[in-house]
Amino acid sequence: MIDLHTHTLLSDGELIPTELARRAEVLGFRALGMADHVDTMLVEVTVPRLVAVARDLAPVMKMKVLPGAEITHCRPEHIARVVARARELGARVVVVHGESPVEPVLPGTNRAAIEAGCDILAHPGMITEDEARLAKERGVLLEISGRAGHSLGNGHVAQVARRTGAGVIFGSDSHSPEDLRSRGDAERVLALAGLAPQEVSAAFEAAERVVARALERKGMT
Repeated sequence: MIDLHTHTLLSDGELIPTELARRAEVLGFRALGMADHVDTMLVEVTVPRLVAVARDLAPVMKMKVLPGAEITHCRPEHIARVVARARELGARVVVVHGESPVEPVLPGTNRAAIEAGCDILAHPGMITEDEARLAKERGVLLEISGRAGHSLGNGHVAQVARRTGAGVIFGSDSHSPEDLRSRGDAERVLALAGLAPQEVSAAFEAAERVVARALERKGMT
């Protein structure tokens, strides 16, 4: 299992980063991304702390712990700057909180995130085909969400991705221990979104590529 969209109590999750990592390790995860919510200010505070935890855990865990960020409810005009700053601070995986059907995310957020070159556009709701085609060109993955509410857009996201060739990825958007999903659970979420078995496999192959790219960014082993 690889899950690159989880949260700790550094934002609105329930667990400290070390406990979240331990619980994922027990569940047999191969890689875990901690992507706490940030904006133009919190990126400076949160990302360095996740980087420090990941650095401490790297020598003592077989599971890869990837420090990241989820840029959340930023104005579209600010997204590119925050994506770039998160990377400068050491975020290995940058997620942007997309235009979910259950939150008042500003229109234009999906396009701004894709243009900024984030790794994953989380729960992008009623993403357009033009935006999905741009995501394919930029190598941005569209998330099929395991989180209630955000998952209401999963079927649409899957259909648009299929029509445009955009890549998809599973993300639990975990905030509590109970939110962490096994590989089997994630496969079922992807299948229920309408993905065929080969498309489900492709979603996990995409996750593998994100992890490989993340480890190369700073020479992390």
